Amino acid sequence: MTGVSRVNKLNELIHKLCPDGVEYKKIKDVFQRLRGTPITAGKMKEIESSDGKIRVFAGGKTVINAKEGDIPNANIIRVPAVLVQSRGVIDVVYYEKPFTFKNEMWAYTSDNKIAVKFLYYVLKNNIQKFRDAAAGMGSLPQISLPVTEEFKVPVPPLPVQSEIVRILDNFTELTAELTAELTARQSQYEYYASNMFPSVKNSDVGWIELGEVATVTKLAGFEFTKYVTYSDAGDIIALRGLNVKNGHLVLDDVKYIDNSNLEMLSRSKLRIGDMLFTYVGTVGQVALIQENDKYYLAPNVALVRISDERFLPEYMMHYFLTDKFKQEQIAKLLQVSSMQNIPMEKIRKFKLPLISIEEQRKTIDILNRFDTLCNDISAGLPAEIEARQKQYEYYRDKLLSFKEKE
Repeated sequence: MTGVSRVNKLNELIHKLCPDGVEYKKIKDVFQRLRGTPITAGKMKEIESSDGKIRVFAGGKTVINAKEGDIPNANIIRVPAVLVQSRGVIDVVYYEKPFTFKNEMWAYTSDNKIAVKFLYYVLKNNIQKFRDAAAGMGSLPQISLPVTEEFKVPVPPLPVQSEIVRILDNFTELTAELTAELTARQSQYEYYASNMFPSVKNSDVGWIELGEVATVTKLAGFEFTKYVTYSDAGDIIALRGLNVKNGHLVLDDVKYIDNSNLEMLSRSKLRIGDMLFTYVGTVGQVALIQENDKYYLAPNVALVRISDERFLPEYMMHYFLTDKFKQEQIAKLLQVSSMQNIPMEKIRKFKLPLISIEEQRKTIDILNRFDTLCNDISAGLPAEIEARQKQYEYYRDKLLSFKEKE
């Protein structure tokens, strides 16, 4: 049955079973509240077991597996339930297998599995209300028990609940399948990437130090303090470390420098083909510049500009993205003070494999196709996952909006 026919069937059920609306009841009047297990963070570490059969939920997104006999004073939940994560990351989780949780949280169940799953979708659809209720309760968000106990939820007839759960489960499964495929493709990409580049130990390949074929530089501290003025609007962007990730520029948080003395910053002006390399903190993130007259260096990001026609910048970027490069070269050159870092002189010591331009182009073509599939938010799997998620949220909102019966 298609999604449209499912919705049509649901509309028929609503028209037949609750044409005048549905009752809204407080959660505490409909569902049984379950308590967790008193357990400390230290004890969580002690009892964690890879082959444990009991899932243990802690604050935020911390989850471990444990053996039942290792959990002191355990209150094991063995029925489908909705867990309310009430501290740190405010959220709800639906879980069917045996589990427990730190007793700062609570859970809800009932005799009917469909009603429990329906409650989960209702709470998930209203999660922002709970997060708003937690705002202002200190540095660590937290909600109190009455926030959910007193919350009113629609209680339509069970056949209506069942059809809504079936529709929303279908959307969830489709998204999970796409996410699993994306994970598989990403693993496939890394396999191909690592095997398409030689090991630095391979003496049959010609190796050239980066400093011999490229300019490697950074924005000097005096340049930044003397000539750079940040603003939140403009056209000229100073690229910081957080803007460089996995071969792409991430521009959802940028600083503009239109009002800076750009004439004094010519050394840090970026152009097409330049590669950025983060050398402080999160070391080894790279991205290529695709536009002229738009970007300048900010601190903690190095400019790598190829000046040798035997190397294609895009080939170099793909090589820098591989785990092989990170393990064989970056890891050996890292320095650690207050933050891990690599000085410019050591970056210039990176070795590049000298292969033909034709082979470089073949490598680029193959890896670009994988990159589009895995990372492109307009054409690849992430775009499809985002579209499915938006569709799911749209239907979840529509399907759970009931007229209240007078």
